[in-house]
Amino acid sequence: QVQLVESGGGSVQAGGSLRLSCAPSGYTRSFIKMGWFRQAPGKEREGVAAIYTGSGNTYYTDSVKGRFTISQDNAKNSVFLQMNSLSPDDTAMYYCAAAQVYGRPLNEAGYSYWGQGTQVTVSS
Repeated sequence: QVQLVESGGGSVQAGGSLRLSCAPSGYTRSFIKMGWFRQAPGKEREGVAAIYTGSGNTYYTDSVKGRFTISQDNAKNSVFLQMNSLSPDDTAMYYCAAAQVYGRPLNEAGYSYWGQGTQVTVSS
């Protein structure tokens, strides 16, 4: 069974940076796309950033453009999210997801594999 393992969450002050990592456990095939989603208390889960692993094309939700960067390590089937200029609005549980199908990269439909989540808390 595929498991995605996230790391790198934590608490930071506004303006700070964090880097999230995600790697699969027990899976050696490549995914078609991988993404990061987040869910704040009382809000729906939203797509933050995604990457098509073959082309390297990346996608971001508007609120993080210019601040967040998604990248990958193809050799390790891993994905990273560099988050800079963090604000309290970025506080949420962040989830890594992976899919073996094409489709809207920031839409969670189609993502079959999910991590347990890592908490990011940004204080003002």
